[in-house]
Amino acid sequence: MSMSYYESAPSTTTLKVIGANGQISLGKEFAGKQVQVEARELGVWLVRTVVVIPENELWLHEPTAAHELQAAMDWAKRQNPSETNLAELAGEILNDSSETEISSSTGH
Repeated sequence: MSMSYYESAPSTTTLKVIGANGQISLGKEFAGKQVQVEARELGVWLVRTVVVIPENELWLHEPTAAHELQAAMDWAKRQNPSETNLAELAGEILNDSSETEISSSTGH
């Protein structure tokens, strides 16, 4: 049984034995999850499940970026997909690229 992010579990106390390899089992429901282990004092640990967001993806969780991303996703859902003529697209890209190079070299 998995719990939602905000759902709290009932407080329980369980006796565990630390194995010869220094590990304890928290149960299959936590398998594969990342945890933060905080050493409060010698022999006292606070273990919490965490979600780690890579630093280069953190901007996606900023309110403005999240709003813009959602708007883009909504726009994409409303669009009807159509086939793309790749040769035509390549020609358009090359033409745009040539025009940019010409305007850059002439200063216009």
